[in-house]
Amino acid sequence: MPFELKPLPYAFDALEPYIDAKTMEIHHDKHHAAYVNNLNAALAQHPEYQSWSLEKLATAYDQLPADIAQKVRNNAGGDSNHTFFWQLMGPKGGGLPHDKMLAAIKKEFTNFETFQAQFNEAAKTVFGSGWAWLCRDKEGRLRITTTPNQDSPLKQDMHPILGLDVWEHAYYLKYQNRRPDYIQAWWHVINWGFVEDCLEL
Repeated sequence: MPFELKPLPYAFDALEPYIDAKTMEIHHDKHHAAYVNNLNAALAQHPEYQSWSLEKLATAYDQLPADIAQKVRNNAGGDSNHTFFWQLMGPKGGGLPHDKMLAAIKKEFTNFETFQAQFNEAAKTVFGSGWAWLCRDKEGRLRITTTPNQDSPLKQDMHPILGLDVWEHAYYLKYQNRRPDYIQAWWHVINWGFVEDCLEL
């Protein structure tokens, strides 16, 4: 199969107490794995597209045959978004962004607190399932945006730097319907080193 589920870069319990081990296990081994398996199953029907990169599949799905286009949109996006998401977090995360990242945030949002409040609001107000993102636009400016379901910000010509999964499966075992509590806890596990690397790509 052209795509494989990449392992988590840390143990399931590495983000405790902010994100619990059982949620991480189910989220990665069940939900993320399903996106990979479903993507491979869709591409098996049209093997001529198996050489496409994950990013191309997640953004150019409208160029695919109608019988697989929506399946590829959902599942390539799910694989791409989650592969990125796991790297954004780590067991020694949290605190303030590193120097270059903090300077970029201050340039666009005045200070970190303003940025954090705006990002939190975007994440809280995603209707249903989706993602909140900090991206760099075509002009190089930082923008907070959201996407529904597993859509990628790459489709909007946005380069993702930071992203938060606000599907219920990302938090419901621990936080139930309290999405704002999950969002607030997530700031304690952000891997700012990886985020700064994404800024400079």
